Parts: sequence; C-alpha cells; structure tokens
Amino acid sequence: MTESTSSNPSNLRYTKDHEWARIEADGTITVGITTHAVDQLGDITLVTLPAVGSAMTVGERFGDIDSVKAVSELFAPISGEVTAVNEHLADSPEAVNADPYGVGWMIRMRPSDKDAIDQLLTAEQYNQHVVEAG
Repeated sequence: MTESTSSNPSNLRYTKDHEWARIEADGTITVGITTHAVDQLGDITLVTLPAVGSAMTVGERFGDIDSVKAVSELFAPISGEVTAVNEHLADSPEAVNADPYGVGWMIRMRPSDKDAIDQLLTAEQYNQHVVEAG
C-alpha cells in the first residue's frame, strides 16, 4: 500500500474525487482533500472557497485549488449549506500540504440530509478506489 492510501483516517468518509468528510459533534460536516490529492497536486499556491451561506449540491464544484502542477476543482461531497470556510488558507494555502486532515480543512457545512455522509466511501473503499484508478 502506498503512503497516499495508508494515511487516510478510518473515521472519515471519502469521495472518488479525493475529498474527505467528517461529522462534527454539532452535526456539521467538515470537508477537505485527501493526502492522495495533495500528493498529485504538489505544492498548493491558492485555495478558492465559497462564501458562508452558499448552497451546495452533491457533486457540484464549490471551489478550486491551484498548485505548481495544475488547477483542480473541488466538488461537494454532499448537499447542504456552507457554515464556515477556513480563512487561514487565504494567506497560507500550504497548510493543505502540511496537514490536509487538520489545519488544511476547507469548509464546514450543514447537510440537507444528515444521513447523506453514509453514502460516501469508507477509508477502505477509498483506498481500493485509489489503487484501482492507478
């Protein structure tokens, strides 16, 4: 197993587009990108995120990540409303490289359907997806 797949926390859910989602104690969902995505992107230079209050629909683009290699789109893992954005990333986008599951989180949202996160991939399923995708 590569470093990209072995370091995915088992308490998170994942998308095939390499986003992760975590349920918080207050019922909101925190979203970021996986270590695999970070490895593919290289050094991140800019993160563009939606405004607080924005409505998101599962699978739709909600922002962009610019890196030394490419510009990649971010996709909503579930539908809901953005309740917070990680303002720290405006001045320090490299935080995503340093800690994608911690200080590098991107948005928090209130899901329209609290059970929607259960439809996302488990860490094991995501790891298998990464291996199969090559």
